[in-house]
Amino acid sequence: MKVDLFDFNLPESLIAQTPLKNRSDSRLMVLNKETGDIKHTVFKNITEYLQPGDCLVLNDTKVLPARLFGIKEDTGAKIEVLLLKQTEDDRWETLVKPAKRIKIGSEIIFGDGKLKATCIEEKEHGGRILEFQYEGIFYEVLDALGEMPLPPYIKEQLDDRDRYQTVYAKESGSAAAPTAGLHFTEELLEEIKNMGVHIAFITLHVGLGTFRPVSVEDVDKHSMHAEFYQVNEETAELINNVKKQGGRIISVGTTSTRTLETIASANNGQIVSTSGWTDIFIFPGYEFKGIDGMITNFHLPKSTLIMLVSALAGREHVLHAYEEAVNQKYRFFSFGDAMLII
Repeated sequence: MKVDLFDFNLPESLIAQTPLKNRSDSRLMVLNKETGDIKHTVFKNITEYLQPGDCLVLNDTKVLPARLFGIKEDTGAKIEVLLLKQTEDDRWETLVKPAKRIKIGSEIIFGDGKLKATCIEEKEHGGRILEFQYEGIFYEVLDALGEMPLPPYIKEQLDDRDRYQTVYAKESGSAAAPTAGLHFTEELLEEIKNMGVHIAFITLHVGLGTFRPVSVEDVDKHSMHAEFYQVNEETAELINNVKKQGGRIISVGTTSTRTLETIASANNGQIVSTSGWTDIFIFPGYEFKGIDGMITNFHLPKSTLIMLVSALAGREHVLHAYEEAVNQKYRFFSFGDAMLII
């Protein structure tokens, strides 16, 4: 299957640069995965498409202010560092720009010396393993010096860093937000609970895969970067009970989807309490075992995310929906509008 099969024309003007004032005022496209039928509404009306006994599964990962700007100690050259994942103690896998300036042994200084880093390993695609030195608590230092790692297609500054967090973000560790969840307010979640819909939380820390384009021609030759996930006993039991009682499992975002499908695929469709690393790559031909529907944003052309969505709703249905979204001037990507696939 060729990557070009997932291409579509996207005017740059439709890439949302800033979040809406009110999270749940974003538009919502409802796509019937069986028929391809489309309905248009606003996100706060999602309750009209949920049923008592359904279960929404949300990713409670919290985005680190993981973009750091420093200088190379010996030359004063400006260096940008993006933290991706903690490998051990004070060692982190990072993306560095410009990577050619940072070799093993290179030292970088941030915030007038409040934070220092030494390169201890070089990896491909600008990756570096850095070991940090600091006084106090690392996450407090990072909170003071770091910036939110907005995707490269967002050029505007973010006035309120909380707008790149979900209202239920809890477990720190992501290099990017699980953006399908940005549309929920606490009030909307309470309304959903009150109508008899279950809310379950899983954790997947979004990593390098978010920033990595598909660079091969054939879809099945692409390999995903591994990301850490965790599901507790309470969530596993809730999801399994909902399934037994005939309720729908609706994942919020591709990250929740990948987590549930990773676990369900290894456990005959059941969800179990577990943690680990997933590099699951879902594209058309995949048979879903963990979810029945999904809430997601509108994704990049030829990305692994539009491939995952196409696996659930069918490539032709999805590309037709995206054409409709472009014609109707939906807002795309992280701060854009949403799609419900059921």
